[in-house]
Amino acid sequence: MRVDRIAIGLARRSMLEAADLGVRIVSAHARSVWACFLPVWLLAVAVAAVALEAGAGWAIFALFWLKPWLDRSILFVLARAVFREPTRFADLAAAWRPLWLGALPATLTVRRLSPWRAFVQPAQQLEGLRGSALYRRVRLLLRRGQGSALLMQSAFATVESCLALGFAVLPAYFQASEAANGWLERLFAGPSWAGTVQFACYAVAVAIVEPFFVGAGFASYLNRRVELEAWDIEQEFRVVFAPA
Repeated sequence: MRVDRIAIGLARRSMLEAADLGVRIVSAHARSVWACFLPVWLLAVAVAAVALEAGAGWAIFALFWLKPWLDRSILFVLARAVFREPTRFADLAAAWRPLWLGALPATLTVRRLSPWRAFVQPAQQLEGLRGSALYRRVRLLLRRGQGSALLMQSAFATVESCLALGFAVLPAYFQASEAANGWLERLFAGPSWAGTVQFACYAVAVAIVEPFFVGAGFASYLNRRVELEAWDIEQEFRVVFAPA
């Protein structure tokens, strides 16, 4: 990896500081992040919406399960951003085969259940490692970052859940009090306009929170690489000894 081209100042930070840096990276590149992410998000929403006939709860679950697949596009943009490379959706589409189909079974099964997936995803997606090499890399990353990565993922899951639930209960306020009762049960009881609204609310919550979640995980991964490989020292040496 060309450390000298990284556009952020590398330093040894706590994992929480690294997560905050990730949020700031997403904010700084918000236009390219959402310009590339939203079309992919719309595709995932359309796929999940097929399940609305069985009930909004199933559609929400389908979109929830597809989030690691969505994360791959966000990480693609952020990885280019830290190397000062702007990204358009055309760049994303040009890399569609490895990006959207690469490691698809693992992305939607084993990695979906990972409690620290945003932290280890860059190793899985960006380093090109497979098999035992990937397993060793992930174990090394988690040796000191496992607890912080779990805390970070739990925090973002809580934020997304609160936002989604806040949106989801809104339809209940526009119904008679008797009809508003039991809205949770009706999520799995077939199609309804209220269920469709609740699914849309969850989808909006995902669109808002997920890029920041991926950014926090990516910055935490970079921070761990700094710890393991002294990237901060290498970056300083490259600046000091750069030709005049």
